[in-house]
Amino acid sequence: MQAEVGRNSLAVAAMVLGVTGLITSIVFIGGLLGVIGLILGVVALKTTKWTGVGRGMAITGVVTSLIAIVVSILVAVFVAWYANNTQKCYQPDSFRQYTQCVHQQLSGH
Repeated sequence: MQAEVGRNSLAVAAMVLGVTGLITSIVFIGGLLGVIGLILGVVALKTTKWTGVGRGMAITGVVTSLIAIVVSILVAVFVAWYANNTQKCYQPDSFRQYTQCVHQQLSGH
């Protein structure tokens, strides 16, 4: 008996969303794409049990989606931390004053 030759569209979509989410995770969009990719990847993994097609793509989609979600969360935490520590610098007269203020705030002076 031969394995069915075809394509698992959910696995392809999960992989594309996972990779795209990973690339865009630094600008927060990747987290949302990662969640969608993760859901599609899990569903695709379940369908590969019956079809035998697309398991590698589904696993790639799940892994890259998880990484995209984690990176997006870490970026959000960093941005919140940075904004909290530099909030006194938000109305400078020049970019030079802003950079000096940020340096002072982050170095603790």
